[in-house]
Amino acid sequence: MCDEDFSLMTDTQGSHNTLDGILNAISKCKVQHNQLLKEQQDLSRARDDQEDLAKQFRQRIVKLRTSLEEDDHNQARDVDSERKKIATLHDEESRLKREIQRAEEELQLEEESTHHLKQQTDVSTAAVPEKKVVFTGETGDSINALNFDVKPHIVYPMEEGTALITFEDEEVAQKILSLREHKVDLGGDCAITLEAKLVQLLLPCQVELDTEVCSRRILVSNLPKKVEEDRLLDKLEIHFAKSKNGGGEVEESDMLHDSGNVVITFTENNIAKGLTDKQYHDVEFEKGRKHSVKVTPFLNGEITSFQTRLSACGCTVLLTGIPAIMEQENLQDLLEIHFQKTSNGGGEVDAFLYNPLGQHTLALFEEDCPTEDQSQ
Repeated sequence: MCDEDFSLMTDTQGSHNTLDGILNAISKCKVQHNQLLKEQQDLSRARDDQEDLAKQFRQRIVKLRTSLEEDDHNQARDVDSERKKIATLHDEESRLKREIQRAEEELQLEEESTHHLKQQTDVSTAAVPEKKVVFTGETGDSINALNFDVKPHIVYPMEEGTALITFEDEEVAQKILSLREHKVDLGGDCAITLEAKLVQLLLPCQVELDTEVCSRRILVSNLPKKVEEDRLLDKLEIHFAKSKNGGGEVEESDMLHDSGNVVITFTENNIAKGLTDKQYHDVEFEKGRKHSVKVTPFLNGEITSFQTRLSACGCTVLLTGIPAIMEQENLQDLLEIHFQKTSNGGGEVDAFLYNPLGQHTLALFEEDCPTEDQSQ
């Protein structure tokens, strides 16, 4: 390298290495350094701010997560509680439906009972067949004023080779029973030995009836006495079959021979009520002549309670072991004569019925009505 070139380079470097140049460079570096420090501080503050912000966000996230978990827990608890409430309401609804159904069934039963009672209250005393009564001057006991008397009508099947004997005096019957065996002389060397036994009958002691008005039948009473039964029924059917008389199609008509009344049955249910409301009807049994008959409700009865008891016949004795050794009438006469004698322990015989071997006989027991002397 030549000296000229070296000097040029020395001059150039010299200009930079001067004190002023160095101070200027140092100043620039300080400025840059200060700027870098400032930028570093700014970045540090920004980093701190970001870290604080991130920390805040993390805290918020934790809080939000905790809140969401609590909300989920509370929601699940509320849902479970609501489900339990709904289940309780369903159970309550089912219980109320059952109660409503039971109440409706009870109401239906009450309505049926009320209807039944109403039918019974609608029945006036006219529903009982008319009987002519008269006051005889006697008084009665008010205790049994609402009771009904039942007259016994008992059919008693007799065994073969037996006899029923009824004495006028109960003491005679009891004496015959106490002696038990009786030797009856039939004449000559012929005699038979009989055994006296107590007669017990199964009698009703309490009967309860459930009655209701029949919607298709009527009871017709106060009928004329001199009209034949067939003509009477025909005239009644003709009269009550006409709509102008308040009637309708008649299904059948029956005569009640024990009371002399007639039961008429209609095919429809709404006919009988109108006829019983009117009660009295003029029926033409003979041409040009009318007779007023009485129409009352017909009651259907059902026995709801029937209690019986064994009752001993005080005056009647059963004789057993009677052989068929002679004619029925002759043997019956000899037996009756034997038990009429006081020497044989007997007495006055009121009735005697003999059923020989090989025959079937039904004895009829009825109410023993007291005489005027006995009633007093």
